[in-house]
Amino acid sequence: MPSLDRKANEIFAGRLVRKDLVRKVKVGANVPVYVLEYLLGKYCATDDLQAIEAGLHLVNTTLANNFVRPDESNKVQAMVREKGRHTIIDKVKVRYVAHEDKYWAELVNFGHKYVHVPDHYVRQYDLLLMGGIWAQVEIRHEYDEEVKGKKSPFWIDKIKPIQLGSFDLEEYLECRRGFTSEEWVDLLIRSIGLEPTHKEFTRRLKLLILMRLLSLCEPNYNLIELGPRGTGKSYAYQEVSPYAILLTGPTTVANLFYNMATGKMGLVGLWDAVAFDEIADLQKMPKEVVTTLKTYCESGTFARGKESLTGHASIVMFGNTNQPVEVMVQSSHLFQPLPDVVREDWAFLDRIHYYIPGWEIPKMRIEFFTEHYGFVVNYLAEALKELRRHNFTEVIDRHYSLGSHLNARDVKAVRKTISGLTKLLYPHGEFTKEELAEMVEVALEGRRRVKEQLKKMGSFEYHQTSFSYIDKETREERYVGVPEQGGTERISTDPLAPGSVYTASVDEQGKVGLYRLEVGCSPGTGKLQIAGGLSGSMKESIKRAFAYIKGHKVEMGIGHPVDNTDFHVEAIDLLNNRVPCEPGMAFIVAIYSALKKQSVLPALVVMGDLSIQGNIKPLRSLAEPLQVAMENGARRALIPLENKRNFLEVSGDVVEKVDPIFYSDPMMAAMKALGMT
Repeated sequence: MPSLDRKANEIFAGRLVRKDLVRKVKVGANVPVYVLEYLLGKYCATDDLQAIEAGLHLVNTTLANNFVRPDESNKVQAMVREKGRHTIIDKVKVRYVAHEDKYWAELVNFGHKYVHVPDHYVRQYDLLLMGGIWAQVEIRHEYDEEVKGKKSPFWIDKIKPIQLGSFDLEEYLECRRGFTSEEWVDLLIRSIGLEPTHKEFTRRLKLLILMRLLSLCEPNYNLIELGPRGTGKSYAYQEVSPYAILLTGPTTVANLFYNMATGKMGLVGLWDAVAFDEIADLQKMPKEVVTTLKTYCESGTFARGKESLTGHASIVMFGNTNQPVEVMVQSSHLFQPLPDVVREDWAFLDRIHYYIPGWEIPKMRIEFFTEHYGFVVNYLAEALKELRRHNFTEVIDRHYSLGSHLNARDVKAVRKTISGLTKLLYPHGEFTKEELAEMVEVALEGRRRVKEQLKKMGSFEYHQTSFSYIDKETREERYVGVPEQGGTERISTDPLAPGSVYTASVDEQGKVGLYRLEVGCSPGTGKLQIAGGLSGSMKESIKRAFAYIKGHKVEMGIGHPVDNTDFHVEAIDLLNNRVPCEPGMAFIVAIYSALKKQSVLPALVVMGDLSIQGNIKPLRSLAEPLQVAMENGARRALIPLENKRNFLEVSGDVVEKVDPIFYSDPMMAAMKALGMT
């Protein structure tokens, strides 16, 4: 037996199952995974091939004879009547009826809600009263006219849980101490049926896959994953936990939150996690649902009628991306696959704690499935459910603090993610400083991905995205980016052709325009031709700059060339967001570069404009255009001297990556841009 299998079986004896056998039986039997894994653990807990084959035969026979299919409920009821007693496999729920002072059991697939159940089973298995458990049930038929309460002929004589009837968290935590971090992660990956030793399963990929489980162990956790089809996004919510529900279409406020007509709590009060599959199909979901969901995702509370109610269910959204991530990054944003009713509500999106980059997770292939041992899924599900009661949001404070760009909502999201990761990876609360740093970086990345998209959609309100964490001991600040950030490299690090220059500015709403200005020269008489795409403030800015050049051509040393050249100017919108720019100074630099036949410094962005009298106009703000320029590849920025005081507002990672070059007049700007001073 491989070392991890042997170690796991020694430490978690009776809590594991061979996952390849589960798949083998699951193909031919439409039964819950809990049932399969219980039977396989009972009959196939061996490495002897002959014994396994015999055990599989017993499993299939047991399923055929004892598992109750919902469409055969009446047939099985009649069988119990004729035989007098029979053992079935079914889900058992128990409720207490106060006016009868009696417990009644419901056998779900058996199709009967009034089955007598001995009180001692209710005391022994408390989960019977909390949603029910799967069990082997010995049931008999005995019609008793004198029975108290409703007259029912069915009596439960024996309950043997298939799901766990109880769970010992202390035992789970003590057993966890027997594994290294790597071994534990691999055991969790195998527990959901995948093989962690496959060459494609890097540490990062394993953690991204495990992030899908976070909403099962962290209450009120809001998670989204958008990615290609076939990557197993919703598997955990169908097969791993009986405490999660997967919705496949639009829902209502009454169904999701509270039904005022019946007085019954909705899904958020009944389940640990409510997942929306194929979220693009929710286009027809009422706006009221999104509005109520927005309040719920913020605080876990919602108002119905005159009452304010509370739920602990996590909200999970899955969706498919129909375009490569590179296309989404360049042309729009990573929330593009969402339906309009969700995508257009920025405040709702801002309440998402984590965005899993589904495009990094490969489509499931047969070679990814494990043949080794993993946890019986209902044991893992009970562990995750029990851990929901515990709080690890403060563990980051042992060694780190969070940077200044994280607002209160960001801090809450990051802390909840770290808490959930601790429950998954280090439920005993024991980890090294380096292991904590790994969790912090994973948490910061997922939240930053949310904010980066909101910045693209909403600009200034969400512009602070330079997420970082600070080592309390050394005071070192580390910045955490997202892999797809700046992946387009719109600003080349190679020198441009003479006459070309990058420019950026920010408008009154805080939106950033990023352009490449190109000036072409041809023999002529000093005329300017502006491309048709340029209009409004951009066109006026270029005209003012050209007037300055005409008036100062001699002192700039380009008098004769200006008089004998016609200039053609075009601006290429690099962000495709149609935010107008004020490229006056960039235009002067571009003409100077074209006439001198010398390229500007590589990866340089020129900022600033000219007034009608030729005075330099500083930018309204420096932080936003510098941030956008940096994210798109800029390494230098030519900045008006008057904006120097605004440099204190610029985030640390921008300061690290972009060298500022200040200027006080157009001639100095042109010469510095070409590296001539």
